[in-house]
Amino acid sequence: MTAPATTAAAPLRRAVQRLGAIDDGGLLRLAFFALLAGVAAMLFVDFRELAATQDASFDRPLQPILPPALEGPNPGPMPAITTDPALLQQPLEIALGSGGVLTLTGTIDPGAAARFASEIAARGEYVQTVQLDSPGGAVRDALAIGELIHDKGLATQVLAGALCASSCPIVFAAGTTRSASPASAIGVHQLYATALAGATPDALRMAGAAMSDAQATTAEIITALTRSGVDPALWLHALQTPPERLYYFSVEEMQRLNLVTVLLQD
Repeated sequence: MTAPATTAAAPLRRAVQRLGAIDDGGLLRLAFFALLAGVAAMLFVDFRELAATQDASFDRPLQPILPPALEGPNPGPMPAITTDPALLQQPLEIALGSGGVLTLTGTIDPGAAARFASEIAARGEYVQTVQLDSPGGAVRDALAIGELIHDKGLATQVLAGALCASSCPIVFAAGTTRSASPASAIGVHQLYATALAGATPDALRMAGAAMSDAQATTAEIITALTRSGVDPALWLHALQTPPERLYYFSVEEMQRLNLVTVLLQD
């Protein structure tokens, strides 16, 4: 009578033995990527809820928000942002300034990556640093901008009083050197459906496509961070922070996660 119980327990024992054979680093990686995979389920719910409650087109990003800092004992207060909110709400403006600084100001709207690529193609020989002041926006465009920054070996920068939030840190993380001030506002939160711009509206309304897109986008973000030497654990803060809040990184966190390589003095 005990044989069935023994047989049923065999798969459990084998699973425990396999886990025991994994070193501590492997277990941490396993837990880390399991948590990343979990974001797909959360995004899937966001897609379904937004599709059911909004008539807005899925190919148009939500208006950028400047949410308060995440409540809790660890994150600090919301840094002071000196940029005019009306300017941050405008589609991304790309302007070449003096000293090889290309400024990106405003919301990363669908199509921003194409405009950025055109600017680099036309005047890229003058560009050395990409200066950011943005509440984020279309994630796919942010990934494409970041990839081009990485390929061209450009530096990135967020000045004191400037904002780099939501998908903007993906762009910032792509710099060969990444400069920021203790008074720079750099923060992340969970992705939401309309931030995943680039896919067609019909695809976004399909549950299967939404799940696949969420998984692929999360993988792309982690790949981009790792490629630039940024600790992918940075994105755990995004996964843990609801869209109506922002997790602002402290100076210590920005340096420990290798997000900032050069600390500017105010």
